Parts: sequence; C-alpha cells; structure tokens
Amino acid sequence: MEQHTGQLRRYTNEPSWGHLAAVAGIVAMTTSCTPLQLQVAWLHDTIEDTETTFDELVDTFGYSTAIGVHFLTDQEEGNRKTRKLLAQGRLRAAWPKLQTIKYADGLSNLRSIMVHDRKFAKVYVQEWKDLLNVMNKGDTTLYAMICREVRQAGAILDIEKE
Repeated sequence: MEQHTGQLRRYTNEPSWGHLAAVAGIVAMTTSCTPLQLQVAWLHDTIEDTETTFDELVDTFGYSTAIGVHFLTDQEEGNRKTRKLLAQGRLRAAWPKLQTIKYADGLSNLRSIMVHDRKFAKVYVQEWKDLLNVMNKGDTTLYAMICREVRQAGAILDIEKE
C-alpha cells in the first residue's frame, strides 16, 4: 500500500488504497479465502500502477504472492480490444483463487464506473460479459454475484439507450 501513497482513484479522487481494501474485503467474504489470496488482493494493482517490479515483490512478499500479482497484472499490448482479448486467455488459465480476486476487482470497478462514467460503462460491461464466458473457475458465489451485477448494469445501460 505504501507504493500507492498519493495515488487517487479515477472519478472519485479517493485514495487508491480504498479500492484495494474493497477488493480484499470482498475476497475475505468468500468461504475458501486464504491469507495468500488476501495478500495478492491487497497488492493486485502494485505492478500495474506503481514503479514496483516483480523482483521487488518477490523480495518483500515471496514468490507465490508476486506470481499471483503478476498474473492479475495487465501485460498485453495493442489497442484496448486486442489487449482485452489477449487478457481473456491469460485469465482463463488463472488459478481459481486468482479468478476470485479478479471477480472482486471487477465488482469494485463496475460499481464505481456505473456511478461515474456511463459512457465507459458500456465498454466495461461488455468486456466483463466476454471475460465471464471464459473465466469461471473462481468462487462460485462471487462468480454468481459478478454475473448478476454485469447483467443488471447491462440492462440499465440498455434502458438508458432507448
């Protein structure tokens, strides 16, 4: 979290750690949550949003945590559509515990985006519909929750479009 000091969330200008806490809190509610999973949840944006390297995560938190964070880090290149399509392959192969963290991350982000950026929400909801078709090995209760919220957000956006 120290690496995120001073970083603010898009739309709300709240400290970034609030999102990390939300994701870890959602993961903590699952019945099979592990300490390692919570650590990865807290750190899931570290490589992507800070100058922290994979090797620094290994040195500080160990290889298992670092590889979990690495797996959840957007690594793909190209335009957004290409990156998201490639990310589907990476996340399809992710361990169930990591998919669970990704569900929690999606829930946290979706809720914020639906409130603050309806235009981008259309893109985000479709990306999650596509992702949920291939990423379905995580916690079943959380999977059902993200599926429901993505469907509901899509329905709201469809109604607004009319």
